[in-house]
Amino acid sequence: MAPERTASLSLPPALVGWPIVLWSTVAVCTASSFMFTLAGGGTEGWHAVVRTSAKTSIALFLATFAASSARVFWRNGFTKWLLANRRYVGVSFAASHFVHLVAILLIVALEPSFQSSRTTLIFGTLGYVLLAAMAATSSDAAVAWLGQRRWKALHKTGMYYLWFVFIASYAPRLAGSLWYALFVVPLLAGIALRAAAWQRQRR
Repeated sequence: MAPERTASLSLPPALVGWPIVLWSTVAVCTASSFMFTLAGGGTEGWHAVVRTSAKTSIALFLATFAASSARVFWRNGFTKWLLANRRYVGVSFAASHFVHLVAILLIVALEPSFQSSRTTLIFGTLGYVLLAAMAATSSDAAVAWLGQRRWKALHKTGMYYLWFVFIASYAPRLAGSLWYALFVVPLLAGIALRAAAWQRQRR
């Protein structure tokens, strides 16, 4: 999750660099707290936090995942800002998804009947391990320590793996509710955009 090397943008300090992580995390926690209270607290409240943080995580993930590809097709102020601050949007995604993890763990603790398949546990755990590694190496010092090639391999592998986990989690649920298209369609659009940008850059 690295920022684009561009000239600094004329934006408020809160919208550039590490403050993005602070404010986005505050926003995720505030929204999650509101939904927890609205659901009446307890186990139902934590289920509401899981649903809320899933939405914020996917939004932040897609912004990170598609940042460089969007810049290929749309050369405007927003894509310039997004690519320049991709590192911080990516760390914001990590923070949101760890809120998601905390809510899941609390549900497991409060709801003895809660069950998860071994496959979900294995793939989910690996996803969080990769996400933690990516967040921990989202700095210039980490790039220098790992080396550009290994750093890129870690982050590219992590992003595609997390995309796979998201799509594998939500696509099967379309059979039960078309509302899950709100997750699946943007995820498919994100991978299609990356493929199209790769094709254009090869020309």
